[in-house]
Amino acid sequence: MRRLVASFVGLLSLVLLGAGTPALAQDTKVIRIGAGPTGGTDFPFGGLVANAISNPPGSRDCDRGGNCGVPGLIAVAQTSADVADNLKAVSRGDLEMGLAQADIAAWATQGTAAYGDQEPLANLRLLARLYPENVHLIVRKDSPIKEIADLKGKKVAMGPENSGTSATAKLILSVYGVKWSSVKVVNMEFSALANALAANTIDAAFMVSGAPTLAIEDIAARTPIKLVPITGPAAEKLEQVFPFYSRGVIPAGTYAGQMAVETLDVSSVLLSRDTMNPDLAFGIARAIWHERNVALFRAGHPRGKLMDKTLAAEDIGVPVQTGADRYYVQNGLMDPAAVVPPPAKAPAKPDAPKPDAVKPDRADRGGQRSTRSVSSNP
Repeated sequence: MRRLVASFVGLLSLVLLGAGTPALAQDTKVIRIGAGPTGGTDFPFGGLVANAISNPPGSRDCDRGGNCGVPGLIAVAQTSADVADNLKAVSRGDLEMGLAQADIAAWATQGTAAYGDQEPLANLRLLARLYPENVHLIVRKDSPIKEIADLKGKKVAMGPENSGTSATAKLILSVYGVKWSSVKVVNMEFSALANALAANTIDAAFMVSGAPTLAIEDIAARTPIKLVPITGPAAEKLEQVFPFYSRGVIPAGTYAGQMAVETLDVSSVLLSRDTMNPDLAFGIARAIWHERNVALFRAGHPRGKLMDKTLAAEDIGVPVQTGADRYYVQNGLMDPAAVVPPPAKAPAKPDAPKPDAVKPDRADRGGQRSTRSVSSNP
């Protein structure tokens, strides 16, 4: 964490120094990455992404030992409440990029599943599929809970209300035949889980984050825990139906006293808005998968060792960003037929009619209204 903070300070210092030089200031572009809460894996990983894609003005070129990022770009990872908030912020244009779970990104973009009653965030685009996150189901070591069916009647924390973890957890409960009404759902920040488990005010907690996760390491250091497996036919069904789920294992010893456990994995993805400059998107994709930056990811976090370039543009239900798709097609990582055309520019407004212009007869004027449907799941 200290290295990440130091790198951010260094990058921002370059911005301030460049502000006094017109050429540098003109060539500098600063973008922000929503990286989730500090206790999750996305936050430190967001810092690694920021380092990888940055190449401030005045830096040495990549081939001369400098940063292999986008020339003139400074990226900074910033904390956010949840991945669901990242998606909304990117869609609004409040953030340039954000990290999120692939399932939440797909549902929010399409307006389906947990987001079936909301307007689709149809302007979200995929820059890269990064690494597999793990669905953690945490209980105290002396808990009688051994499988998901045992959650009936129990107090289960699922992250903040309307969070990405909450949406994923509720889907898992449904697939395993556990009605939401049979579980006492508790919404709380991840930072509060350690105290809640220690005080016995909750019986279990879901958390979606790549192991090892700082928040869960804190919990395990204070209260003996075990992880409940998420496996069997239901997990296999989820893997078969959805392109962003896969079965995984959290190795023994990842957390203090924890045995190896099978679980469900979901991809962590980097997203942007469809208005991003295509050349910038191309440079970001190229920087992330540059061989020297891949080494940076592998050294920076255990999840970095699980990054797979061949899956970077794999379909998850979110269109690939224009510009990034060019990089993936050129490198044989994406089918050219899957490229989505960029959004059409709004037509120019016609000139106002002249006062003496002849108006069309009432019978010639159309009154048809366009309608659009929003897909939703019950």
